This record gives sequence, C-alpha cells and structure tokens, in this order.
Amino acid sequence: MLLPGLLYFLIFRYWPLWNAQIAFRDFQPTLGVWGSPWVGLQHFLEFFNSYYFGQLLTNTLVISLAKIVLGIPPAILLAIALHETSRRFLARVVQTISYLPHFLSWVIVYGILLAMLSPSEGLVNSGLRALGLEPVPFLTSTTTFQPVVVLSEVWKETGWSAILFLAALLSINPTLYEAAAIDGASRWQQVRHISLPGIMDVLVLVLLLKIGSILDAGFHQIFVLYSLPVYSVGDIIDTWVYRQGIQNFQFSLATAVGLFKGIIGLVLIVVANRLARRFVGTGLY
Repeated sequence: MLLPGLLYFLIFRYWPLWNAQIAFRDFQPTLGVWGSPWVGLQHFLEFFNSYYFGQLLTNTLVISLAKIVLGIPPAILLAIALHETSRRFLARVVQTISYLPHFLSWVIVYGILLAMLSPSEGLVNSGLRALGLEPVPFLTSTTTFQPVVVLSEVWKETGWSAILFLAALLSINPTLYEAAAIDGASRWQQVRHISLPGIMDVLVLVLLLKIGSILDAGFHQIFVLYSLPVYSVGDIIDTWVYRQGIQNFQFSLATAVGLFKGIIGLVLIVVANRLARRFVGTGLY
C-alpha cells in the first residue's frame, strides 16, 4: 500500500534534489550536470548582490504576510459561524458557495477581476464615474496592486481554509457545550472559552505551515495578474526566478534562488515550531 506513495516521493521529490547541485555549477546543457564547471557560491552571491534582491524580498514578504494576517481570521470566523448555526440547510448553501472560488483557476479569477476593476468598463469604476469620481487602474497602479492581490486571495481561499477549522470544531466534545449551557454560559462565552481553545492546535499547525512557505507568495496568481507597470510592487522571488531561469536560460541562478528559499523556509519552520512548543505547548513535531 505504501509503495505508490514512496515511489512518488522518490521520483518527484528526492531524485530532483540530486540535480540541485547545478546551483553550485555553471550549468551548460551540452555538458550535463557533471560536466559543467564548479563555481561554488557564485550564483548565491550574484542574487544577494543583485539590484532586485531587496525589492524582491520585500514584495514577497509583504504579500505573503498580508495573506496570512488577513486570510486566517475570516476562515476562523466562517468556520465558527457554520458551526454555531442551527440552520443546517443554510450552512450547506454557505459552505458550497464559499468553497467554489477555490476550484477556479487564477486565469478565471483574473477575468472576474477585469470585469470588476477594469478602468474602462469595470463595474467598480462604472460606479465611481457615476459618483463623479475618477476611475482607478486597480491592476496597473502601484498603490492598489498589492491590496488587489491579497484580497483576491482571501476571497478565493477563505472557504477552503475554513474546512480545517470547521473539522477541529466538530471534534470538540459536545458535552462541553452542554455543561457550559447548563452553567449559564452565553453563545459568545462558549465560543471564547470552548471553541477557540479547541481549534488552537489546528491554528498553530496552519501558522507553522504558512511560515515555512512564507517565501512562496503565490507564483500563479502574481504571474497572471502582474504587468510591467507594477513590477516594483508585484514582482516576487518566484516570478523573477521564472524570468531568469526559463526566459533567460540561467538555470543555475534559478536553482540557487530555489535552494535559498528552501533553506530559509526550513529555518523559519524550525524556529516557529520551537516558539510554538515553548509558548503554546504544541507544534508539528
């Protein structure tokens, strides 16, 4: 039973790590991995000394942290609302509607955003013009691009993220709520003293996983949404690596940046796990 899973990880997860050594070589396809000359940390230093390093790191961290800070609370609130309602049909309808955006590709979401935010025919800008205001180029303005990225991610993933918290709420022993009700606790007091502590383990787990992948700010989303006018606020590490690695054929540099991301993610998840164990009493391991 374990064989298909083991083969998957060996072939698609661990075997490619062998070729990650091109991060330390000047990889040339005609010479292969072993035949390419060894250059040590040259590609890492080239990235760290690049003019774009600070901008890329800042954009990546700002977008990723904003997604975490603004994305988790709505998911928790939605899960608690679904758990607390006594109208099961309404809960199922809300669950279905809130889950649907997760299954939309970013290309479709881009079409929806264009219909809503286009400066010429977008619904929002039509409303602004009707109020006598100037239209706003939401997708090509350096002021509004990052909020659009973060809020569209929150809209798309809130329902799906709520599944984990809803499952944690459903695992809480119902007798705790019954005992609290007998003691005169209000619904808010039950949420505060039973529901929220009951999902703390899942919340810590979600935070640790998100911190470990904090340098993944959403390549597919940014790649679809961004354009040249917003490179200064929208270009992240992954999109830069794509341009350098695929479009400019700098495979070694792209691999070096990928390794850098992996090491930073590993360090962050270890540190965050230790902090979670120390202050909350739970963690990944």
